[in-house]
Amino acid sequence: MAATAQKHIGRNIARIREMRGMKQETLADLLGISQQKVSLLENAETLEDHKLEPIAKALELPLEALKNFSEDAVFNIISNTFNENSSNNNNYQCTINPIDKLIEVYEENKKLYERLLETEKEKSRVIEELVRKVMER
Repeated sequence: MAATAQKHIGRNIARIREMRGMKQETLADLLGISQQKVSLLENAETLEDHKLEPIAKALELPLEALKNFSEDAVFNIISNTFNENSSNNNNYQCTINPIDKLIEVYEENKKLYERLLETEKEKSRVIEELVRKVMER
């Protein structure tokens, strides 16, 4: 009977922390422990779930994701998702025409300007009327 390879939970913690761009000190602060303790955790081959739960929470992922993390799986996903031509493939079609959007914004701007102009004309008319009333007195 072939033995299945046991995942090194400490390596999972370290790798996920590194992938998140997090330093040991930061994880230590989040867990309320020393950096040396984080180092010990990352060297541990196994850890009980009650010790893993706060670590998973600090790393913002489910406990099962922490326990079952696999770098090979991550690299397989990346290599199957992205390739040299990924930026040139036709999987993504732009659904807006930038020129149409520009014209739409221009028209909105024109309407706003016309409304502003009308408001200014109305303001001038009210001021002229007030001045006329004051002059008549």
